[in-house]
Amino acid sequence: MNATFRFFSRLEGPQTLGRGPLFWLGFLVVLAGACAYPLFSDGYTVGNTVYFFTWVFMALGLSLIWGYGGALSFGQTAFFGIAGYSYGVLTINFGAAYGFTLVALVLAVLFAALFAVLLGYFLYFGRISGVFLGIVTLSVTLVLERFMAQTAGPEWHIGKARLNGFNGMSAMPPLTLPWPGGDLVLFPDVELYYVVLALMVVVYLGLRILVNSPFGNVLVAIRENPERAEMLGYDIRKYQLGAFVIGAMLAGLSGVLYTSWGQYITPSSMGMTAAALPIVWVAVGGRSDLTTTLVGTLVVLSVFQALTIHGSQYALVVMGVLLVLTVLLAPQGLAFAFARLIARPFRSRKTGDV
Repeated sequence: MNATFRFFSRLEGPQTLGRGPLFWLGFLVVLAGACAYPLFSDGYTVGNTVYFFTWVFMALGLSLIWGYGGALSFGQTAFFGIAGYSYGVLTINFGAAYGFTLVALVLAVLFAALFAVLLGYFLYFGRISGVFLGIVTLSVTLVLERFMAQTAGPEWHIGKARLNGFNGMSAMPPLTLPWPGGDLVLFPDVELYYVVLALMVVVYLGLRILVNSPFGNVLVAIRENPERAEMLGYDIRKYQLGAFVIGAMLAGLSGVLYTSWGQYITPSSMGMTAAALPIVWVAVGGRSDLTTTLVGTLVVLSVFQALTIHGSQYALVVMGVLLVLTVLLAPQGLAFAFARLIARPFRSRKTGDV
């Protein structure tokens, strides 16, 4: 009983914003609104919302690596691409019957995790940190993107799955769930919306528990002062590698969900632009808090899509300006600063300040 209470009590803690009945009431209201949303919207808009949700997992993983661990990584899109292509290869070769796509999802995420273990071992146990870690992860991402872009010939295939070079892989089946009377196909519509929403809630709450656990506290201590954390007896490389692998698995989950949503994936998903955008989402939202990362990512994605539709030539410029303004005016993130501003009156009332 005590272990269970301790487990759930970590939903609140020093490493996350939001606590107390008022916060969780607001959380339930937002969740109820998200659950009711498909009832008042059309299928296309609901499917487009799923597209936004798929990127949140990558952003939350980067928040863990960068915001809590203090290591800026450009490798999220590499894990995204590895998992997305793995899902495509598996499902094109073995089909989607009997819910095999769920097995493919798990295997694809594990492939991304294995690659993260290998890369992260050489990074962290090689004592690569700071700007050099960002350079290495960006280099690995761009090498993967260049390699996949030149796989256009018929010789580039894995079983029945053609890689198709710059044009990308397509025609992989969407996610399916075993269901009485036949598999339930999760097209980018209401069914997939609820599945991805449930995954997002589980991952968000699970990460809150993780960052408020001893693992999360040590990770933050490493971010603040790695030398002191190491002098206290912690093997900081293991904690950094653990966060790196978890973040990679979440990026891989984004890759699988995106690939199954659109039934395609291209090397451009691992390009320079794709690698930079998660940095913008997380920085603008507030990299050192999961809630602000989640909210900021959804808001920035919505703005980016609107700009892309109505003025594609300015979309990336606006994102760059937004990142610069965030760094100069609100280094902790715009959503983070806004959340602290809203919470200030409640903190003052609780402490008796005037």
